[in-house]
Amino acid sequence: MTEIRIERATLTDVEAMKGILDHFAAEGQLLARSRLDLYEGIRDFWVAREGDALVGVAALHVCWIDLGEVRSLAVRPDRQGRGAGRRLVDACLAEARDLGLRRLFALTYRPGFFSKVGFREVPKSGLPHKVWQVCIQCVKFPDCDEVAMMREMDP
Repeated sequence: MTEIRIERATLTDVEAMKGILDHFAAEGQLLARSRLDLYEGIRDFWVAREGDALVGVAALHVCWIDLGEVRSLAVRPDRQGRGAGRRLVDACLAEARDLGLRRLFALTYRPGFFSKVGFREVPKSGLPHKVWQVCIQCVKFPDCDEVAMMREMDP
């Protein structure tokens, strides 16, 4: 088994990233991302590689001076359970600390995973309205059934 490496996404990763995200979007597990979204937001993204294969993706999106979001976290189904998801979140957490973010949130269908990496469930109503800017693009809006999770960052 090849070691998993976590790296910054590059423009040449966009097609593979889109393929992974499209798989989970088709299952209704996350919000679809257009190529334009991925190119414009490439600096937000981390990727997991196993050998030459891109096997996972995650983004840290800065929402406000003290608030960020872990979004678009996905690992290829055939590569799950090997630690790539946790390591992608760890990269987002490290970057959040470097930026000085005090809180991170995620909207997810997998609250158990996020609980294991230090997030706790919070009411969606407690999230700032700016958070919902992307949500209006979702077919489930305004009846979102995702779970809001929050993590307070260590100083």
